[in-house]
Parts: sequence; C-alpha cells; structure tokens
Amino acid sequence: MGRYDKWILIATVLLVGFGALMIYSTTSVITPSLAQKGVTEFFYFKRHVFTIMIGLSFMLIAYRLRPSFIKRMAVPLLILSFVLLVLVFMPHIGVSAGGAKRWIRIWPSTFQPSELVKISMVIFLARYMSMPEYRTDRFISFIKPVLILIPFQIAILMQPDFGAAMSLGFLTVAMLFLSGVRMRYLASLCVAAVPVVYFLIMEPYRFKRIISFLDPWKDPQGSGFQLVQSFIALGSGGLTGVGLGSSKQKLAYLPESHTDFIFSIIGEEFGFIGLVFIIALFLLLFVKGISIAHKSKDAFVYYLATGLSLMIALQALINFSVATGLLPTKGLPLPFISYGGSALLVNLAAVGILLNISKGDWITVPSASRELMKRKMAKRILYDKKI
Repeated sequence: MGRYDKWILIATVLLVGFGALMIYSTTSVITPSLAQKGVTEFFYFKRHVFTIMIGLSFMLIAYRLRPSFIKRMAVPLLILSFVLLVLVFMPHIGVSAGGAKRWIRIWPSTFQPSELVKISMVIFLARYMSMPEYRTDRFISFIKPVLILIPFQIAILMQPDFGAAMSLGFLTVAMLFLSGVRMRYLASLCVAAVPVVYFLIMEPYRFKRIISFLDPWKDPQGSGFQLVQSFIALGSGGLTGVGLGSSKQKLAYLPESHTDFIFSIIGEEFGFIGLVFIIALFLLLFVKGISIAHKSKDAFVYYLATGLSLMIALQALINFSVATGLLPTKGLPLPFISYGGSALLVNLAAVGILLNISKGDWITVPSASRELMKRKMAKRILYDKKI
C-alpha cells in the first residue's frame, strides 16, 4: 500500500481553513435587521464549521472506498442524484429562495442536489468511457452520455440554475474531449446547443445580466451594482490588501459577499498577493490530480481522477471569472471557501477519492485498460492530423 499525496491534502486543508476564516470575516458584522432575527456574529461561522466537520467525515469515507466499489455504484448514484433533483419541486420537501427551487430540506439544514449531480456524472462518465465497447470513433458511443445528460439539464434549468447547467455541460464535454471522441461530434453538439443557449439567455433577467456584464457602469445602481461593487472591492485591496476584517464592501455593499463573491472580499482584505495564493492552491490541486490520473494503470481510475480534478478546477475558474467580470454572474460558489454546505460536502468527498487513488493500491487491471486508452488517444491524434 502506498502513501497518499500529501500536497493534495495540504492544499485542501489550507483552502478549507482559509474559507472558514473568510466566512467569519464576511459575516461577523451583523446588520440591525439580522440582529432582530437573533443572528449573532458567530451564526454563519458555527454553521460553516459544522459543515466542515461533516465534510471531513465524507472525505474520510470516500478515502476508504475502493475505486472498484465506486465503479459499481456509478449508475445507482446517478439515479439517486436525479431523484433528488426532482424532489426540489415537491411541496414540503423542496426549499425556495430568491425565486428559485434548488434545495431539499434535510435536517438540520438543506441540500442542493445539483452539486451531487456533478460528481455522479463524473463517476458515471468514468465508468462508461472505460468500458471496452466505448468507441471514440462511433457516434452512438458519443451520443449516449449526451442523451443521459439532457434530462438532468432540463431539471436543473427548471429550478432555474443556469450556472449549474452550464457547469455540468462544460464538465461533460471536457471529459468526452479528453477521452478522444471525434471533434466533429463535439462540434455538432455545440452547434445544436446554440439555439437552446440563445433561447435561455433571452429570458429578460438573464439578458439583463448579459447587458450589465458587458457594461456594468451603465447601470451602477441597478443591474450592474453587484459587479461594480466587486470591482471596487478588488481595486481597494491593491497589492497587500486592507487587512483581515477591514473590508468595507462586506458591510452590505457587495451582495452575496460570503458566497458567490467571497473571492472579491479576499482581494480586498488580502490584496493581489492573497488572490495569487488562493489561485496557486487550486492550481496545485488540479495539477496533482491530473498527475495522479496519468500515473494510473486503469482506465476508470484515469477518467475518475481527471474528471474530479476538472470538476473542482472548473467551478473555481468560473467563480474567479465572474468576480473579475470575465463572465456574467452565474451564482456558483468558490469550492472549499464559499459559504454553502452542499458544494463543500461534495468537493471534500471528491478530494477523499483523489487521496485514495493517489496511494496507488487501486490497480485491478494492470495493462489492458491502459493500452485501451493509448489506442483511443492514438486514434484521436491521427484523426486530428487528417483534419
């Protein structure tokens, strides 16, 4: 039995610890309206620490699961995630907030099924793409996971949660691309998705977000308010920041400062140096995850490690881009750092799986599946050269 990759654990612990620190910093100042509801300065912090404790237990359980067991559970887990996704629409089970139904009530808190869908889809795709009958040069092999993805996307968009739907779509396409599927299949999928995306973004509130994203200063007190305040937070931080707890934007100026826009508060309090530190930790986590994948001798393990690394890195990248105005507001939390239990639990479970894989005692099929991957990638390279 080998030793787990300590750098993955170190990066995760630093991100989670820094996240807890920032949750306290962004929520310790209580407005009069919150005080009337009995909310204290430690209200969000204690709930977040409680979630961390549960998340660490999830990570430990995932660490002890053998990939062969995870592989067997791929389809049941995908079915379970879809059932939970549908339950958000059930009375007395689904929880509404901000005009959206994205959560189900699970004592003593709530859970967002779309977060479970991401890791379930990664596990399913890893199992599917490692099967001997999966052929990257056949359209039927390509279209099967796409058809499975569609009902999940419909359910997520009905909540509505455009950000989660786009994130899941990007993740699926990325894994199919890495498996060596033909580019013309992916291109046809992108072309087919264009009218759907156009129809979705033409919804009045989404279209307003697009307009404010392109020019937030045109309506700084309206649709562009959140992005303008994010810019102010990032600009105020400078190189070294204003200091821990000294943020002005968290004082009810920047909405969702402890969730979607916590990256901006980090920039304000710790400056450019703090942002580089956080980005470096995510980059380290991603690089080590991909490195573990490439060391694997089993196709399922290879795709699983790659998919989990992409899942975490993609969400972090989208969050960075939204906070800095490179993408329209999506409503996706920053992994390990933002306040939000569902994402934290799922991401810590993903890290537990990566730590297990990094030990190297998961080898079940020494060479056959590795050779299968090599042949797929060789076909991909030859096909691209022909194009």
